Amino acid sequence: QVQLVESGGGSVQPGGSLRLSCKSSTYLHRDYYMAWFRQAPGKEREGVAADYIGDVTITYYSDSVKDRFTISQDNAKNTVYLQMNSLKPEDTAMYYCAYGSPKVGWWLLPGGYTFWGQGTQVTVSS
Repeated sequence: QVQLVESGGGSVQPGGSLRLSCKSSTYLHRDYYMAWFRQAPGKEREGVAADYIGDVTITYYSDSVKDRFTISQDNAKNTVYLQMNSLKPEDTAMYYCAYGSPKVGWWLLPGGYTFWGQGTQVTVSS
């Protein structure tokens, strides 16, 4: 059983930055993906970024965060990061990491992932 633990959330002013971390309890297997999702109150869970685990770099971003957020991984630490820059109030949400083997086209869809963390809250407000 894979356990994922997120950290790094908090409150920040608009334009600020945060880095989220997600540590897996087990080795991250090749050909799987780690991803970040977020969910604001009253809204559906939204895929933010996904990162392929393997020898090549393959990443996917939602249009809402592209060029502001960066997903990366440290396989030696079984950890995935989400660097968030130029934060906006609309980025406020609970952020979850997820691990799985999504089908083609499912990289940013919740149904593509099997294991989920408990979430970390990000609040962007002045």
